[in-house]
Amino acid sequence: MTLTQLGAFVLVARLGSVKEAARALGVSEPAVSQALTALRQHLGDPLIERGPGGMALTPGGARLLPVASQMVALGAEAEGAVRAARGAPETLRVVATAAIAEFVATPLLETFTRRSAREVDGSAGVVAGKEVPVLLHSRLADVALGPDLGDEPDLVSEPVFRARLVAVGPPRGRPGPPPVWLVDPSGTDPSSETSLLLRRLRVPEERVRVYPNQTAAWAAASDGDGLAVALAHLVGHRVQRGELRIVPTAATPVEIRWHVTTLAAARRPPLAGAFRRFLATADALHIMRTPGSGVPPSRFRPPVYVTLWNSTPGA
Repeated sequence: MTLTQLGAFVLVARLGSVKEAARALGVSEPAVSQALTALRQHLGDPLIERGPGGMALTPGGARLLPVASQMVALGAEAEGAVRAARGAPETLRVVATAAIAEFVATPLLETFTRRSAREVDGSAGVVAGKEVPVLLHSRLADVALGPDLGDEPDLVSEPVFRARLVAVGPPRGRPGPPPVWLVDPSGTDPSSETSLLLRRLRVPEERVRVYPNQTAAWAAASDGDGLAVALAHLVGHRVQRGELRIVPTAATPVEIRWHVTTLAAARRPPLAGAFRRFLATADALHIMRTPGSGVPPSRFRPPVYVTLWNSTPGA
């Protein structure tokens, strides 16, 4: 039984599917399935079974889940302790919603690491809303930027930035049938601000087109392919240049807030607390207002798993 196998079990149990667990870890579905199969064989219990309502824990799986969650978190803490003992850089793993990861997370991390008195190995990645609590509790992420998760047990969220969500289209209006809506990957996340906006506008799924990031969606909107959902302060320079125009709708503009979420203070890694405080500085606020051009978001891959996925069944 390995930390890899326990981690795979925890994420499948918490997220409800092998596919979503693989997405959160940034690995293939067969890798997650292999790790879960090895754990089942080792313990002699299916642990998770598929039923009419989706994935369900067996009695053994239900007893294992809290223990496995603690073991995975302790494994991450153990890795950090050993890194500190040998003088390796401290790790800071930031996860964020798609637009924040595309434009803001990387420059925030770069500025924080330059200002830090300690050596920091930072990484940033994209997550869906339901993945965030699992990654934070499992210590596979240290800080999350995105929606308010203050209702989650043992997590603390506070607002760090206020923004407006708008619709943008080609420079000149083109009357015709109801528009196609162009969104970044957050449009597929039911908990995201983009999905909430589309539901308020009663946009059917067949009129939603998903692009790799907001920059690609804006380019398609500029070409007249539809209306794109955008953060007003990030798309403002394109509007000023006449590449796009803001299109009023029944639900936009709408004010949203970005939140920073970490574990509660008693369990929070010191570096996560330092980054949280950094987000209240003038430098961080300036980056969030004017981050510059978009940065292609990287998929978050927790280092503890990268070296372990090739474990053979039964190891």
